[in-house]
Amino acid sequence: MRVTADTNLLVRLVTRDDEAQAQTAYRLLSTAERVVITLPSLCEMVWVLRSIYRFSNQECATAVRTVTDPPNVVHDVSAVEAGIHLLDAGGDFADAAIARSGIDQGGDIFISFDRKAVAQLNSFGLPARDASEIA
Repeated sequence: MRVTADTNLLVRLVTRDDEAQAQTAYRLLSTAERVVITLPSLCEMVWVLRSIYRFSNQECATAVRTVTDPPNVVHDVSAVEAGIHLLDAGGDFADAAIARSGIDQGGDIFISFDRKAVAQLNSFGLPARDASEIA
């Protein structure tokens, strides 16, 4: 079976806050022929882990690695690596993952009103600009 994992499966797997659901998630994801983990699911997972479970950036980076490392998992490798890299540096997973994904899909530059994200992305070599400075 080839499956696409919803955010709640990933959160259960990482937090184990409901042991029965965690075991079900593990069984389903570990026995699937292919597990597709989309970028939105990973961004949501990190948001939930940070805001609800109060995970640190390091704990979130470990969680992302945990769910994307198995050999049967398919995901946007360059976007996930960028997101983990920014998490490790104290930044936001979603900002880097979205920027990298956009560039990979043909965008020239990430545009945001989030000045901190723009500065962090630029420091990692991802082209980013503050929208307020362009208009």
